[in-house]
Amino acid sequence: MHLTRGGAPLIGLLTMGLLAWANPAAATNGMFANGYGGGSKAMGGTGVTLSTDVLSTAQNPALGVSEGNIASLCIDQFMPQRNVDVANNEGPLPVGKFDSKNNWFPIVCGGVNTLVAPDWSVGVMAFANGGMNTHYDTNLFANFGPGATSPLGIDMGQEFIALNVAHDITDRLAVGVAPTLAVQRVAVQGVQPFAPMSWSPNSVSNNGYDYSVGGGVKLGATYAITNYLTIGAAYQSKMYMTPFDKYKGLFAGSGSFDIPAWVSDGIDIKPARNFDLLLEHERIFYSDVKSIAASGVPPFGPLGSPTGPGFGWKDMDVFRVGVQWWPTHDLALRAGFSKATSFTDSSQVLFNVLAPATPTTHASTGFTYRLNDSYSICVAYVHAFSHSFSGNTPGLMGNQVATLTMSQDELLTGISYKW
Repeated sequence: MHLTRGGAPLIGLLTMGLLAWANPAAATNGMFANGYGGGSKAMGGTGVTLSTDVLSTAQNPALGVSEGNIASLCIDQFMPQRNVDVANNEGPLPVGKFDSKNNWFPIVCGGVNTLVAPDWSVGVMAFANGGMNTHYDTNLFANFGPGATSPLGIDMGQEFIALNVAHDITDRLAVGVAPTLAVQRVAVQGVQPFAPMSWSPNSVSNNGYDYSVGGGVKLGATYAITNYLTIGAAYQSKMYMTPFDKYKGLFAGSGSFDIPAWVSDGIDIKPARNFDLLLEHERIFYSDVKSIAASGVPPFGPLGSPTGPGFGWKDMDVFRVGVQWWPTHDLALRAGFSKATSFTDSSQVLFNVLAPATPTTHASTGFTYRLNDSYSICVAYVHAFSHSFSGNTPGLMGNQVATLTMSQDELLTGISYKW
């Protein structure tokens, strides 16, 4: 294996980046990143059938052999803008427009992949989900009970480290598997007014960061029907995580917060040798995780209990289109677009003040430029268009209506080394 040539320094840098990691770092569909790696992000999150960089195996582990010998390092800068607008004083929320602070989150990403035989590859990579983050200087929940402090907000990040093994069974059929370690951390502030509603009142808010570890597995396959038509599919299992003990009185199931499964499928159409048109679909199974999917509308059990409230998120479908064009041997130009179904409904607005992951539409562009036979640089820009949803949570908000709004920008830059 060639890890000492290009991979060992990269793994060291990734390790330092992971130790510094803590925040959401990718334009999101709910809490999931809209693609992994610069190539995928620049093409609207597509990439289940096409290898563009070392993080392509995060989209589909079957792409490892087509990646070849490569090590990559990237810096992803995520810039969300989110706010809450309360329309009237007929309930407990303060009236006005409240902006969430902390609008810039950097993260290190990348990995290394190597061929161990002409038809086998092994790789390791690190990548992030979008997570959740809000920070309101005014505590919007202050009137729900005693003890409220400011700020109000949540800070959750999720990082994955995957070991990828891929095999080209024939020159047309490839398969891959990636056992994946997941690490997540969370801190919640300002939710003390809801402590009397919890089975564990001291484990609801302002307990600092808590960490959760676990894992699952990712599977994938691609099949080239012809030289101009390839299909692919990938599946990531639910990531079974240890609970957040410091917040066992907040998240349903005594602090349980597993990471939902997803499945994706797609097709790559090549009308010309230097052009790819990618059409893909992904489904994210938020409904399988109680702490995410449980309704936040009364009646419900005590906070943190198996019947406690959550964010009321539903399964999400994401539809994507991406293009890649090589006008010259050294330059690849990319663009993409994605559209997702709504993640919740207006009755769930109150608890989603903490996680207003409202965007459903993303547009992106980017490029890769080969500096020489070994080194290349990659740039991707993603914009999640501003999207709002308004509502009233019955039994908790009186006659008030709140509007949650978020838009997002993301800039990824990276460098790759091939041998």
